[in-house]
Amino acid sequence: MDQLKRGLEAVLFTLDEPISIGRLKDLFPASKPEEIKEALAALQKDYDDTGRAFLLQEIAGGWQLLTRPEHADIIGKLKKAKADRKLSVAALETLAIIAYKQPIKRVDIEAIRGAASGDLVRALMERSLVKIAGRDEVPGSPLTYGTTKEFLDTFGINTLEDLPRPEEVK
Repeated sequence: MDQLKRGLEAVLFTLDEPISIGRLKDLFPASKPEEIKEALAALQKDYDDTGRAFLLQEIAGGWQLLTRPEHADIIGKLKKAKADRKLSVAALETLAIIAYKQPIKRVDIEAIRGAASGDLVRALMERSLVKIAGRDEVPGSPLTYGTTKEFLDTFGINTLEDLPRPEEVK
């Protein structure tokens, strides 16, 4: 029973949607549906008895691990922060241009994109993905832009040399 409970817990931990007893039976063919239900009930009791931050609940025709309602505000903040980190296609396009061509002037970004990019560059700067890299040595001394350490952290790379080469992407 303990091995079945651990296996069920591993499955439930990886899913973000309810899983039915039938599907669990497919994953644990040596166990009878009643044994699976008993193991789920035991897990449910373990979580309740130990005051865990999550609970096991039967919902929508299946079983799912859920955060306890008293932690909803914390999880809501986390989800909002994650949603805030998502970038639009235009922002990703602008960021890629800056990453590959830095230091680069806004006018050059716009020439490559074929669209105004000032607002996108500002938004990327607000997210600390792009910084002012300096000024170009041409009349008017326009600003040039480059990526930040936060950019490297966000995309899980150590240096700009770790960016995929264009021929690798095709």
